[in-house]
Amino acid sequence: KLFFTDYGNAAKVERCDMDGMNRTRIVDSKIEQPTALALDLINKFVYWVDIYLDSVEVVDYHGRKRHTIIKGRQIRHLCGLAVFENYLYTVNSDNLSILRINRYNGTDVQSLARLDNAKEIHVYQKRTQTTVRSHACEVDPYGMPGGCSHICLLSSNYKARTCRCRTGFILGSDGRSCK
Repeated sequence: KLFFTDYGNAAKVERCDMDGMNRTRIVDSKIEQPTALALDLINKFVYWVDIYLDSVEVVDYHGRKRHTIIKGRQIRHLCGLAVFENYLYTVNSDNLSILRINRYNGTDVQSLARLDNAKEIHVYQKRTQTTVRSHACEVDPYGMPGGCSHICLLSSNYKARTCRCRTGFILGSDGRSCK
């Protein structure tokens, strides 16, 4: 799945399949400007920062179990969000500090460091990566991902895929080759 935020005409947090199909709103009320988003892949939770409401909130992948982690002036100007173990990590764009927030109760907010011009944060650690299983976009014997001549996108599950073409090409009638 692909998870994303939108604060155009109607603010929301959404998800879709990697090929763009099955687009679903998971949050579309009591939300104003969702910016940063992070996933807990193990427990299947979506965290986001709303910079208008000065809040960090969470829901499960289906939009249920919503609650506020932390709210108020203490977390103004946040950008970027990452989850690791018991904490959320984010960047305060006002004073360029990296903050650590307890993701279960919003307490224990600590400033860890200051950086010049930081806007995003990521955690790279082996435990945050799920094990990859065999999937529909694996390279075939001819070196083509999922049998697609250009781009292979996972669809509704890891066994299904959709082929797409680079700009300037169109998908052939076989659904795999680009012309």
